[in-house]
Amino acid sequence: MITVSKEDYLKAILEAESEGESVISATLAHWLSVSPPAVTMAVRRLKRDGLVRVKVKGGIRLTAAGRKIAGKLALRHHLIERMLAEIFGMEWYKVHDEAERMEHAVSPDFEAKLLYKLGRGGSCPHGNLSELESPKTRQRRGLLLLANALEGRAYLVSGIYERDRNLLEFLDARGIQPGAKLQLLARNYDQTLSIRTNAGAAVLGRPAAEKIWVKAAQQLV
Repeated sequence: MITVSKEDYLKAILEAESEGESVISATLAHWLSVSPPAVTMAVRRLKRDGLVRVKVKGGIRLTAAGRKIAGKLALRHHLIERMLAEIFGMEWYKVHDEAERMEHAVSPDFEAKLLYKLGRGGSCPHGNLSELESPKTRQRRGLLLLANALEGRAYLVSGIYERDRNLLEFLDARGIQPGAKLQLLARNYDQTLSIRTNAGAAVLGRPAAEKIWVKAAQQLV
């Protein structure tokens, strides 16, 4: 039986992989805000059910069956975020938390209605695709992290790490959201970035800049 808890663990593994992390028990404890013993018990059950594999050094990987379940939940989450933003007009920085609460309650029938209404393609309000991407696949699409962007260049924000509400509100207040234009003015001595957006000048630390994917303006069609 696939419980809500099992779904949460499987989706967390998929999401952590999409952020380029090597998934171990400590990763899941951090992502899900649970204790290490709780993770150990959960991973043991997932392994028993054939949903994950655990490597000799503790690395945790999804099996084909586990990846299918995680992908389905990620798609449902994506559709709920789009519904909240596109149909109900909820602010883009609020929809992730709301979708986390709703994703387990959506029936297959309602999910089918959302797919019909919104379509399978398209990005969520944070600029991310329905199928979670790795850093490498984003780079193949011509994207780069703002932390690695070139001084004096103009960029368009493509996608933003969506699992930190405080970060999203911080960025929104500075005019940084998917589709927004920004210019990287300078790389400062303290490793911060001076930028300019439609909201004005701002300074970002590296931790925030590493959560923002951008595309060079000259690449835009």
